[in-house]
Amino acid sequence: MNYYDEPSTIMSLKSFAQWIPFGQVLELSAEELWQLMEQSEVQILDVRTRQEWLRSRIQGAINLPITQFNEENVNALNLNKNIKTITICLSAHRSIPAVRQLNKMGFTDCQQLAGGMLAWWKQGLWTTSGEAR
Repeated sequence: MNYYDEPSTIMSLKSFAQWIPFGQVLELSAEELWQLMEQSEVQILDVRTRQEWLRSRIQGAINLPITQFNEENVNALNLNKNIKTITICLSAHRSIPAVRQLNKMGFTDCQQLAGGMLAWWKQGLWTTSGEAR
């Protein structure tokens, strides 16, 4: 048996793979998110850095940087696991592992914003900045 066949290594590699910012997760466009926000309840989880979030964000987005993304910190946000949850970042890379982790934590309807904030800004959709009130 070589190193890569050992059970602990296999589990470590599988665990690590969840954090790789590539692959397929469900997503919706900026326009679809805008319409969803107008029509129903949605939770927006922004996984960019605090500085990025302060500069420009979607109104109502909650900031939890991907570097601090774990079950304890997600639970501290008191999100509803049965409400549609959208993860966002700058370009839809950091949000991929966030969707995977939320699904693993039991969230029932998670997607990412396709193209991230870059797509949101390109559409000219409304943002806010500074400290949340």
